[in-house]
Amino acid sequence: MVLGAGNLTSGLSETDIRSVMESGLVPELYENKKVLVLTPDTTRTCPLPLMISILQELIGDGAERLDFMVALGTHQPLSEERILELYGITEEQREQLYADTIFHNHRWDLESTFKRIGYLSEKDTTEVSGGRLKEKVPVDINKAIFDYDQLLILGPVFPHEVVGYSGGAKYLFPGISGGEFLHFFHWLGAVVTCPGTIGIKHTPVREVINKAMKLVDVPVFCMSMVVKSKSELFGFYLGDYIESWEAAADLSEKIHVIYKDKQFQTVLGVCPEMYYELWTGGKVMYKLEQVVAPGGKLIIYAPHITEVSRTWGNYMDKIGYHIVDYFLTQPDKFTDIPRGVLAHSTHVRGIGEMKDGREKPRIEVVLASSLSEEECQKINLGYMDYRSINLDDYKNREDEGVLFVDHAGETLHLVKL
Repeated sequence: MVLGAGNLTSGLSETDIRSVMESGLVPELYENKKVLVLTPDTTRTCPLPLMISILQELIGDGAERLDFMVALGTHQPLSEERILELYGITEEQREQLYADTIFHNHRWDLESTFKRIGYLSEKDTTEVSGGRLKEKVPVDINKAIFDYDQLLILGPVFPHEVVGYSGGAKYLFPGISGGEFLHFFHWLGAVVTCPGTIGIKHTPVREVINKAMKLVDVPVFCMSMVVKSKSELFGFYLGDYIESWEAAADLSEKIHVIYKDKQFQTVLGVCPEMYYELWTGGKVMYKLEQVVAPGGKLIIYAPHITEVSRTWGNYMDKIGYHIVDYFLTQPDKFTDIPRGVLAHSTHVRGIGEMKDGREKPRIEVVLASSLSEEECQKINLGYMDYRSINLDDYKNREDEGVLFVDHAGETLHLVKL
């Protein structure tokens, strides 16, 4: 059973949010239990300080422990100072209200973080991928969760390029998981393609991560948010990690998907500063790709981006950005590249086809960032000097085939059928 509230016209009040939490967080979930809350990092929009404050107030005294973990996936680890800033916790509160609290940083970059909890069989992967992939895959997860009696997921739901809609089980896979399974399902999403995945509730990758959830023997409860801005919560649903997520995804589809009557020859998306590298700034492409006309141009306007990826940049320098068939037609050439990296490459480059051994992307992707023209050429993307761009020149020109999207990366743009 899912408890919650949501609407399309106005945000929920703090009273509404508190009421939903009070009703959904029954004592059996936390009383005398060690509770671990999984949250997003800085690359997701939601009123996290408010939610954590209310959560601490409601269950902090009743739980034996109430700790938190940032579900980083493979994003950059955060210092405790940055985690406290993300959560809106002051130094004084840390020393008093949260004195005994552990703020975990998911260290996906350390082998010692993980425990192997099982495998997806070759039959599983063949069936869920429709025969696209056929392999036995080990499933690893952050072993710290086994020190707790209850996991609480607290995160927003948006259209997502790999899984269809974010949230739910995604906070464990890839949020606090790692290894071959993470790279397997990201590559599965790439093979299905971003347009074949994003904004679709039930996808092969969602099925895969839900299968992996069955290997987790710690109880999981989910608190799914649907946000319209950092401070406006339009939906909040508590319950089972599937049902809570489904309710939020249904509302997200109404709030975070914008339909246009046509495609545009030029689309400029302004990349928010919360996407601090191209690895996350690529979300501008994922959300806008389908409203760019064939042969058209997508400009990712991101003056603040100075690097492709602190984690995976060396790999990206080596392979660059390409359509998925570029990798599928010559798989032996890229066996030393993690498949999650290959997936990112294809998502940013977009769909296309191979003709006579050469790739033909459907659209042109141009970076207007602090990466140099030489760096853009090296990674196989177009270049514009952001200093030469006057954003006003791109606004209010839809009749001319030019679309301007501010704060791009969370709202999916599609064309009406």
